[in-house]
Amino acid sequence: MGDHAVNRFVEEVTVEPDAIARAREAALELGAEPISAAVGVQCATIAAVGRALNIVEIGTGGGVSGLWLLRGAPQATLTTIDVEPEHLGAARHAFAQAKVPPARARFITGRAAEVLPRMNEASYDIVLVDAEPEGVIEYVEHGLRLVRPGGTVLVPRVLAGGAVADPVKRDEVTTAYRSLIQEVAQSPAVLGALNTAREGLLQLTTLASV
Repeated sequence: MGDHAVNRFVEEVTVEPDAIARAREAALELGAEPISAAVGVQCATIAAVGRALNIVEIGTGGGVSGLWLLRGAPQATLTTIDVEPEHLGAARHAFAQAKVPPARARFITGRAAEVLPRMNEASYDIVLVDAEPEGVIEYVEHGLRLVRPGGTVLVPRVLAGGAVADPVKRDEVTTAYRSLIQEVAQSPAVLGALNTAREGLLQLTTLASV
């Protein structure tokens, strides 16, 4: 069975709640690129297993990724950062439609490179990095600084449509994702796992000091 058939099967058996499906439809109409349902449910599972209480996401995806994270961590507070006010507006509406209490979500309009340095170090359980891929390494570095020991940085889309596996592909985006995956594999400070379903999800969990 080829990768395409496997991905189709995974997508078919993944049940997306109605509120998230509506958020996805609205996000696509805006031109946002939300994470797939297959990756969303992985994020929700990681949030649930880690009993996350404080989450940051870079890039709202129109509210889709945030709703998935909050589905896994119903007591968490989510801070979502996006440079596009329309995408944040869509996320705010999606959260309201899903009856997410206002106190559980904070919306910040701005460039992540300017916002993240002002956020508290080692204060978050999960940081989801779903912003412009050219800055992915910088954002992941910030994310690893922000998560507590044992916290997790999640990076969807790291497969770049399969291009990262092709050594001939050397464009800026593919190179950035490939470099990130290779650097993680060599780091003694994090435990990295790469899931290849749909657009891919890189999970980086910081190791607590002994």
